[in-house]
Amino acid sequence: MEENLKYFGSKVDALIKGHDLTRAEAKDLFLEVLLNKQPDLQQGAFLAAMTAKGATPEELAGSWEAIYDIDTVKVRPEVSGPLVDNCGTGMDTIKTFNISTAASIVAAADGIFMAKHGARAITSKCGTVDVVEALGVDVECDVSVVKRSIENAGIGMFNGTSGKVHPQALGRILSQIRFGTVLNMAGSLANPALPTYGVRGVYSLEMLMPVAQTMKEIGYRRAYVVHGMDAQERRGLDELSTLGPTHVAELTEDGNIETFAISYEGLGIDQADEKVIMCKLNREAEAIEQVRVLSGEDHGSRRDIVCFNAAPIMYITGHASSLEEGYHKACDLIDSGKALKKLTGWVAQQQSGDASEKVEKLERIIGTVSA
Repeated sequence: MEENLKYFGSKVDALIKGHDLTRAEAKDLFLEVLLNKQPDLQQGAFLAAMTAKGATPEELAGSWEAIYDIDTVKVRPEVSGPLVDNCGTGMDTIKTFNISTAASIVAAADGIFMAKHGARAITSKCGTVDVVEALGVDVECDVSVVKRSIENAGIGMFNGTSGKVHPQALGRILSQIRFGTVLNMAGSLANPALPTYGVRGVYSLEMLMPVAQTMKEIGYRRAYVVHGMDAQERRGLDELSTLGPTHVAELTEDGNIETFAISYEGLGIDQADEKVIMCKLNREAEAIEQVRVLSGEDHGSRRDIVCFNAAPIMYITGHASSLEEGYHKACDLIDSGKALKKLTGWVAQQQSGDASEKVEKLERIIGTVSA
């Protein structure tokens, strides 16, 4: 026991001094954390040291491997196209509403199979899981229910903080920390359905390339890793931004990773009103706002940023030839009523029991918005 503590501590000391771990070492150390074999102080020191140093792709891959191997209940949805995940790491400085959720619903309305992997709020007011639960989706269900929803509705949400998805430790650890760590990155990648296409927002510019390289390392074929900025480029968000430029690391079909910046202005989008895209105080209010966007009632900053974030999903899956085409296609999917219909279908499918009560609740929200 003492030797194990000393070995773990020596690796923490090496990280503090700026030394990198191999993928195998990172996996072994993360297994110690996941299995709670180290004291809390050593676990916290390890996460902080790796975060301060900056995780390499090998360290991220090793961390992901540990979580996926021993702390992820695995499923393989039987679908006719690629599985896509769209999520952010959280821990960013601009606390927007749940953009990725609405963008995923819009993309699913175009026939893209979305296998989302999200979490309840940790540092924000309202997490992705909290919002979809308020809309009526069963987020405490078994992964088999999510699998069925992806197959039948084209979209499903795995609750990353649920013991039915990650039974060993992920929820326990995330609930105890309030700063961005390698665990946010690796944990968000530990999707039970193992998608090979993804749009992923990260909380810092420095994480763009490491996360893109990690996604390539663990088997992604196409990916868009993004970090958006405000107009002054002082604060960031884990989404494509309509406040300022967005920095991108794109994993292409041939395995190359290209970095560049894009602007909402190039797509003819107006700069967002920051107050409008901020998260509201409670999940019920956010659920109403999600319906307002998806129903076409909202034609302002929220709609713009949702469609902008749906665009790369369309693009990497071949549903659009460019971000601009993807953006306009997303707008059309909302205006045609397909996005709202997709949300209703999702609520009906991702249920452990009778869906009628949840669908009726959603219909009441829709009625309130359209009244």
